[in-house]
Amino acid sequence: MPPARKRTRTYDPAKIRVAVLAQFGNVRQGVHTLTEEQLARPALLGDWSVRELAAHLTMAVETVSRNLDRPEPGAKELALLDWPFATAARAGDIADGTRELARDNPDLDALYARVEQRITERLATAPDDRLLAARTGAMTLADYLVTRTVELVVHTDDLNRAAGVDIPLDRQALAACTRLLADALAVKAPGASTEVRIPPYAVVQCVEGPRHTRGTPPNVVETDPLTWIRLATGRTDWKTALDEAKVSASGERADLGGLLPLMG
Repeated sequence: MPPARKRTRTYDPAKIRVAVLAQFGNVRQGVHTLTEEQLARPALLGDWSVRELAAHLTMAVETVSRNLDRPEPGAKELALLDWPFATAARAGDIADGTRELARDNPDLDALYARVEQRITERLATAPDDRLLAARTGAMTLADYLVTRTVELVVHTDDLNRAAGVDIPLDRQALAACTRLLADALAVKAPGASTEVRIPPYAVVQCVEGPRHTRGTPPNVVETDPLTWIRLATGRTDWKTALDEAKVSASGERADLGGLLPLMG
């Protein structure tokens, strides 16, 4: 008898909207406090500076507004769980656009104010099932906003580490980001021999092999949300996380090193 088909996780669109706006608000407040010395520091992402990273963070939500301004595509092309694997091809374009955005907008406060006003106004009237012509593929607004939690949380963490600040992470945004990346692992390595636990937000089963039915599974990986996000996006590697005791892994199928990162 084949294993039961796993149900795709659902997200509350209203909560995701609030989370995206809340996290962008957190970032706006944090960027406002950055000094010129902090803005000039390397962002530890290629050759970006912190200023360029701060500018890039506005793109995470401005792309929603921009796509809502465009004609609606005729058909959905991308499911939510396809998105993490569709982003790598755009890395070069994103880097070029980020440098141009930072160069053309030296006043970051004004840039953030303009972007926040636009996204707030457009989300007030846009339905969840509105299709957006995203560059990765046409998606519903509801799904695309879940992907914005990943962009915002990942790059807020980047900004905190590069600039030495502590911009808070909205709990709902962090939860959605963690869950989407955990589910992406289960898509990349389907199976039920290994249980990956990321308390308090996600538990997924993955990796081919013997399926457990009760009790403690033979292969278990456990970590915290930020460590998981850094692993899934290549900010840290599996061996380093193990050496620093940021991850616990038990069982012969608990080595996820060959499956990570999920996103570049």
